[in-house]
Amino acid sequence: MNSNLTRRSSSAPLTRRELLRRSGGGFGAVALAALLSDDSASTRKLMAGERTSPLSAKQPQFAAKAKRVIFLFMPGGPSQVDTFDPKPQLTQDDGKPAPKLYLGQQRNLLASPWKFQPYGESGLEVSELFPRTAQCVDDLCIIRSMVTDDPNHPGGCLLMHTGERVSSRPSLGAWVTYGLGTENRDLPGFVAIGPGPIIEGARQYGASFLPAAYQGTFVSNLDQPLKNLAGSAAPDQQRRDLDALARLNELHRVSRADDTRLSARIDSFELAYRMQTAAPEAFSLQGETAETARLYGLDQPKTEVFGKQCLLARRLVERGVRFVQLYHTTGGFQPWDQHSDLKGGHERNALETDTPIAGLLKDLKQRGLFDDTLVIWGGEFGRTPAREGTANGRDHHPFGFTMWMAGAGIKRGMAYGATDEYGWDAIEKPVHVHDLHATILHLLGLDHEQLTYRHAGRDFRLTDVYGNVVTGILA
Repeated sequence: MNSNLTRRSSSAPLTRRELLRRSGGGFGAVALAALLSDDSASTRKLMAGERTSPLSAKQPQFAAKAKRVIFLFMPGGPSQVDTFDPKPQLTQDDGKPAPKLYLGQQRNLLASPWKFQPYGESGLEVSELFPRTAQCVDDLCIIRSMVTDDPNHPGGCLLMHTGERVSSRPSLGAWVTYGLGTENRDLPGFVAIGPGPIIEGARQYGASFLPAAYQGTFVSNLDQPLKNLAGSAAPDQQRRDLDALARLNELHRVSRADDTRLSARIDSFELAYRMQTAAPEAFSLQGETAETARLYGLDQPKTEVFGKQCLLARRLVERGVRFVQLYHTTGGFQPWDQHSDLKGGHERNALETDTPIAGLLKDLKQRGLFDDTLVIWGGEFGRTPAREGTANGRDHHPFGFTMWMAGAGIKRGMAYGATDEYGWDAIEKPVHVHDLHATILHLLGLDHEQLTYRHAGRDFRLTDVYGNVVTGILA
């Protein structure tokens, strides 16, 4: 007979291993029984499936202008002098030696191949690359004096998204949801959408040392945004299973309070359960009218992909999602990186994004969402005003570039700051990435110096020890 199946004689002495096994099981049973019999409010809530979510909506620190954010990120670095920062002197001096060396090398100036013209009542000039976005120029605040610290894609993208170009830090969206939670408990508070690979991957939308619940939910397949969402059991059975699992997980979690991963797992189970009803409707574009589809360019192959991203962003913020990050990665992980063939590359990228962006701005206004939604456009840096080598391209340029903001709490129809006559250096009212982050948080009712998280013995914040709110662009 198998010795493992033989009942131990009552007179046989217990081994040390057997004693520990039996005692351990007994202690676990006692602890579980105590947890299940506890009549405290927290345990009753836990048994009822009412565990407090870290994403519950929180009050801002002061009156907010913005309730939500849509960040339209253009990986690779759009050229400021070819999009929203016209430079007549650059056109006049085309081919002449640039006034500054770049990485120790002398390069010649390269005029923009596109014409600029004024639009709207503001008369702001926009390149012919963006004719539809230009029609919305009276709603834009174009920041022409952006500066950053890193001329390389990985560091530049991380700095723009996390405030730090090297080490792992929480992303902007994670900080926002940490500070404010979300308005819809049945959907994620932070969603990132990109159809292609993203440089530095999840670090751009991750939570790092913040509780894991605040990281972004990433969507890459626009036709099937959330896989494996449907449950295999009836809702009431799923509810009972989740309650039982939550109680066991909570027992495990109590002795591991410093590790947020289990809490995030419990929260994700609960969110997935609720999303079975809310998410299919939120992520489905089938109910949109043909007019709306055309507005976002869904009827054209070139604009369909980014159009779907922008339309999903509107649907999500409309339903209470706090932060939506869009990555234009249709043409690769950094499609705006035109070291050569500037004309072909920027024309392709602008064609894919111009109609959807204009559609998003117009749709937000039509639906009454524009005044409390903050929309941001830009890349990790700009492009040099000089030609790169003999090719008709431009190199990375962190010294002066353009981003724009629109919507909640932002002055409209204005250009802020300026670069020099060639678009080389920000010479008037420079805005660092830390200043941009401080301003975004301010519009959401959060003080960037007070929104902190204790980690590794110090208080961290998105802007580290830097950053000033750019008051000149606030309405």
